[in-house]
Amino acid sequence: MDIELNQTNKRAVWNFWRDLEGAVHGGAIDVARMVMHDDVEWNGPDPIGRLHGVQAFVSGFWLPLLRSFPDMKRQTHVFFGGESNGRINGDLSLDGHMWATGTGLFTGTFAHDYLTIPATGGQVTIPWGEFCRLEDGVIVDVYFLIDLVELMRQAGFEVLPPSRGANGLYPPSAANDGIMLGVQNQATSRHSLEHIRRFIFDGLNAYDQTDLESMGMADFFHPEVQWYGPSGIGACLSLNEFEDLHQRPWLAAYPDRKVQDLDALFAEGAYSGAPGWAGVKATHTGPYLDCPATGNQIEFNGLDWWKREGEMYVENWVLVDMVHLFRQLGVDLFERLADHMQNG
Repeated sequence: MDIELNQTNKRAVWNFWRDLEGAVHGGAIDVARMVMHDDVEWNGPDPIGRLHGVQAFVSGFWLPLLRSFPDMKRQTHVFFGGESNGRINGDLSLDGHMWATGTGLFTGTFAHDYLTIPATGGQVTIPWGEFCRLEDGVIVDVYFLIDLVELMRQAGFEVLPPSRGANGLYPPSAANDGIMLGVQNQATSRHSLEHIRRFIFDGLNAYDQTDLESMGMADFFHPEVQWYGPSGIGACLSLNEFEDLHQRPWLAAYPDRKVQDLDALFAEGAYSGAPGWAGVKATHTGPYLDCPATGNQIEFNGLDWWKREGEMYVENWVLVDMVHLFRQLGVDLFERLADHMQNG
């Protein structure tokens, strides 16, 4: 990995997020054009979807967000960069792109409705995550998620059954070592990338659709792993909770799920991360939450960040586009929101 270029990229993204916060109207355009390519591809949550170009990013996402949360602040809990090797075959000649990523919380006053979610006038805290692909310090691709189901929940509307795990838990790393602005040990970073590749492609993809142990999760997840999932799933605070509250229901619904070639997979220090639009594919053959099996072919859009201690993952932050997922099951969560609003 080009260490100097990685540092340049991280500075570009870190400064972009800082300068964008609070920038409005023409100022936001100016800030974005300083670091984004004119033809940047921005991939966001359903119902926003894909936006092409700086103007579309600012007018289609950033300014509406700021209008709804005018005093919004970005808390960043994890931040790092690296060179991607996210394909199943591991051929760097087919990947090798440079990325920077972060996740954390947006906090602010919910002053105006957002995407038809009614404003509360009170404070909200919303998990976010972002992956940026850069070429020579310029952002050319973005994958971004914000937990819209969690925002609906904080606005007083449950569009999914209560989470099996804990709601509203999306903290920084317990060791407070997730912000990696400086150069990290390269041997550690290489080991982290090799380790996460084994976990995803040799572990998760080894599931035999019958025995949970076929994944070998106990070989990768610490018994007290802290798994911070999206609203609708919730946080699981041990391997037993992860298996009981999330993994078994998930695999009962999508037993043939497979991780595909990812948009990126990279590591720095003890941290690794991956964005995957259609990064996992499956057939919906069992009930999930309150939705019976449909037989539909499903693609999951998600973002992941892992922290390794030794040979075990001790923390995992996860965002899944639940609106997009349920739309593929024939359920529009925004229609559910409208029904709740109309019927009380």
